[in-house]
Amino acid sequence: MSKILPRETLLSAPYWQGAREGVLMMQQCKSCQQYQFYPRTLCSHCDSKDLSWTAVSGRGKVKSYSVVRRGISADYEAPYIVALIALTEGVTMMSSIQATDPGSISIGAAVEVVFEDWGEGIRMPLFKLQSVQQ
Repeated sequence: MSKILPRETLLSAPYWQGAREGVLMMQQCKSCQQYQFYPRTLCSHCDSKDLSWTAVSGRGKVKSYSVVRRGISADYEAPYIVALIALTEGVTMMSSIQATDPGSISIGAAVEVVFEDWGEGIRMPLFKLQSVQQ
């Protein structure tokens, strides 16, 4: 068994292309300027069809998380952290946090996106704790 790969669609293609290039892309409404995730054909805020893809910062905070101590297969080495990330652009997305010690994660911790090769041309956006700036 190998990792479960997402299926790229016409709608999600810009997201996955950005990930292959190491850039986190989100849809942004040209009418109300709000970002949204997951990709949709209409703005989830104002129902406009005038959406574009925009690179976002990839920075945010941990909103919630869970430590998975028993992976679904050997391809998902446990323990690993599944988290809701509140991006600075106002979007919440579910992802995983790279950490050697699950005890180092806390609600509100600052994170930044990194990309991991999952094979077959898929680079998965994951997050890591932000380095402390001095």
